[in-house]
Amino acid sequence: MLDGRDMIYCYDGTFDGLMCCVFESFLKKEIPSDILPDEPEQLSLSEIKYIETNTAYSERVIRGISKKISSNSLLFVKQAFLTYIPNKDILILDYIRKGIRYGRRIEKMLSDDTVNALNKAVYHCTHEAHLLKGFIRFSDLGGYLAAVISPKNKVIPLIADHFADRLGNENFFIYDRTHRMALVYFEHRAEIIENIDFEMPSADDCEKGFRMLWREFYDAIEIQERKNPRCRMNNMPKRFWENMTEMNRTDIEFSENSMIGENNVLMIE
Repeated sequence: MLDGRDMIYCYDGTFDGLMCCVFESFLKKEIPSDILPDEPEQLSLSEIKYIETNTAYSERVIRGISKKISSNSLLFVKQAFLTYIPNKDILILDYIRKGIRYGRRIEKMLSDDTVNALNKAVYHCTHEAHLLKGFIRFSDLGGYLAAVISPKNKVIPLIADHFADRLGNENFFIYDRTHRMALVYFEHRAEIIENIDFEMPSADDCEKGFRMLWREFYDAIEIQERKNPRCRMNNMPKRFWENMTEMNRTDIEFSENSMIGENNVLMIE
């Protein structure tokens, strides 16, 4: 550390809070040994320093990154914050410090341990978000479309615009069970809500009927001669299956008459 002390920064877990940690580091000319979104669970010999979130300080850091490094680096830092690697906070601080020193050249310094680690994490995050744009399955909850996902990264901010554009005339809800956050889209307005709990309610017979139709379509278009389970798992990772209608068939039992629409009845034998 620049001042010779062993110190851990703690903050509220928000992006603005992390930017305030960066501000504190530059202001006090100190480099913490670690940055944690919560108080350490175990006793530590290091000094614990709590950093309060101040949007004015955060905005100064954000402007500084865009001006002294580049707007691409600012986007990169925001994406890195959404990744699940445990040491991302201290890596982001190190990236910003090096970026202030080297300018936008930092973006090409892939041999640097910090840049390399964050690049891999951001690729994994953005790739997971890309996959989920095709793997999310919605259920009808009485006028609302609802879906549950269990991603490793905080992908909700990365997929929000995609679904707002694609389902702009619907009211929908995407819940991230891993991070307890949700995208709520209601009357053409999108909002991301954090620290909430949600359990998908049991499907009624109408919803189960539609699920069965989707599963029958999925099975019908399969070409048995080209069946390749290994290839399927490469393109559709198994960790997504529990939230995909065609792969998770635990709700296969339902009543004989399942209503589809108001006047049509699907007979399930």
